[in-house]
Amino acid sequence: MKKLLIVSIAVVLIGYLCISGIAYIHDKDYAERAAVRLAASPQAFGIREVLDRNACYYCHSTKTVLPNYAALPGIRQLAEHDIQTGLAYFRIDSLYAALESGVPAPEADLAKLETVVNERSMPPKLFRFVHWTTGLSGDDQRALVDWIASQRHSAYATPGVAPEFANEPVQPLPHSLPTDAGKVALGKQLFNDVRLSVDNTISCASCHKLAIGGVDGNKVSSGVGGQLGAINAPTVFNSALNRKQFWDGRAATLQEQAGGPPLNPVEMASTSWSEIINKLKQDSSLTQQFLRVYPDGWSGENITDAIAEYETTLLTPSRFDAYLRGDRGVLNSEELRGYQLFKANHCATCHVGKNLGGQSFERMGLAADYFAARGYARTDADNGRANFTKDPLDRHAFKTPTLRNVELTAPYFHDGSRIDLREAVRDMAIYQVGKQLAESDIDAIVAFLRTLTGTLPFHAMTISRQNASPCRGRRVPVDTVSPVVFSIALLRRYDGYTLAPRVRAFKTGCADGYGASS
Repeated sequence: MKKLLIVSIAVVLIGYLCISGIAYIHDKDYAERAAVRLAASPQAFGIREVLDRNACYYCHSTKTVLPNYAALPGIRQLAEHDIQTGLAYFRIDSLYAALESGVPAPEADLAKLETVVNERSMPPKLFRFVHWTTGLSGDDQRALVDWIASQRHSAYATPGVAPEFANEPVQPLPHSLPTDAGKVALGKQLFNDVRLSVDNTISCASCHKLAIGGVDGNKVSSGVGGQLGAINAPTVFNSALNRKQFWDGRAATLQEQAGGPPLNPVEMASTSWSEIINKLKQDSSLTQQFLRVYPDGWSGENITDAIAEYETTLLTPSRFDAYLRGDRGVLNSEELRGYQLFKANHCATCHVGKNLGGQSFERMGLAADYFAARGYARTDADNGRANFTKDPLDRHAFKTPTLRNVELTAPYFHDGSRIDLREAVRDMAIYQVGKQLAESDIDAIVAFLRTLTGTLPFHAMTISRQNASPCRGRRVPVDTVSPVVFSIALLRRYDGYTLAPRVRAFKTGCADGYGASS
C-alpha cells in the first residue's frame, strides 16, 4: 500500500513537471515571438512584454492558440472554463491593438487592468502553479501603473480637473463640446417635432423627456399606435460621450442613432426619409431655417446631423464634477464614503470616464445568472450586443449605461426590471461583482450616485404655464435647472417658486419683465 502511494505520488509529480515544462517552453516561445511585434513606443513595447510574460493572452485574447497539453482530459475542461470566464470579464485584444498603433487604450480596459494590478489578483494562483514564470514583479506593477496614469493624463483627463484627480477612473464633464449654434437650434426643433413619426404623434422627446432625466420613466417605450418596444430607453443626457449608441452598440455615432427611431416600425414607423421630408418641407418657416443651416437642402442625413448636434449640447454638470474640479466642500462625508465604496467594489471598472459609463460592453450576470433569477423568459433583446455582432461571446453583453442623473432614470437595467435605485445597486453587486453589500454601504453608494444629478443647460428647454412656468404663463428659457426641482414643479403644477430652499436652483430670465410669483 505504501509502495502504491509512493508510485502514485511519483506519477502525479512527473505529470505535473511535464505539463509545467511544456507550459514553460510554450510561454517562452510565445514571448520570444511577441518580442518582434510592432509597438508604437518603447513604453508600449515594455507594457506588451509584461502582459505577454504573464500570459494574459491565454484567457483574455480571442486569438490565442493553446499548447498541445490543453487538449488532455481534465485540463481541457479547466482551460475552457478559464478562457470563457476570462473573455467574459476582459478581452485584451483592443488593448494590444492600441499598444501597436499608438492610439489611447480604451478607458474601461485601463480601469480593469488597474484593478487587477493593484489587487495582484492576476494571474490566478492555480495558473501560476503551472506557469512558473508568470506573476507580476514589483517592477512590472510599477510599469503598468505608470503607463495607465500616462494614458489617462494624455488622453482622458478633463481640462480643469484637479491635479489629484487626473488619474481617477472617472472624470468631470467638459464645460461644453464643439457645436454649431445654427444646427443646435434647428436640431432642438426637430428633436421635439412629432412629424418625424408616421401619424404625427411621437417625437424624440416623447421617449427622452428632458424634465425627467432624459427618459420616459417606463419599462419600455410606447411607439405609434401604442406599440411597445423591446428594451428600456436610455437617457439622452450626455449621450455624446458614449463610444457607441443603443444598448447593443449598433450605432457608431449619435447621428446614426438619431436615424434609427424615425424608421423603426415600432417606434415612429415612418417608411422613408422622403415621407418625413414631404411633411416638414410644407412648413415654410422651418424650411427657411433649414436652408440657412444646410444650403444643400432637406435630407435624412442633414436632419439627423442637426438632431445629433442638439443632443451633443445636453451635458448636465453636477456636484460631483465640482468636486473633481477641486471643490472639496461640495460633498459630505457619506457621499465621499460612497464614492470610495463605488471604486472598492469595482463599479468604476465599467462605469468609467466622463460619463461614468458608455465606454464598453459588459455581460449581464458575470458573477451569478441574472436571467435565471429574473423570473421570466429570456427575450431577443436579452441577447444584447450579439444581436448586432452575431458573436456568441457578445450574448447578454450590453453597453454600460451612464450613471449620470441615475436617480431620475428609473426603471433600471436594459429590461427595466428594477424600479428602486437601492435595489439596482444591491443587484449589480450580486450579479456583476459577486458581493452581498451591507445596507449601510448601499446607502452610501446611493448617496454618492445622487451627487451625479446634474443641471440642464440654458437652451435645453422652454416652459410655459401648462408645464409649470415660473413666469405667469410666459415662455421662458431655463438656465441651469435642476432636473429634480423641475420634475417636482412639473408634477405639482407650481406657478412659482414654492419649493424653498431648493427653489434657488431655478435661474430664470423672463423676457417680458414678469418675475416669479412668491
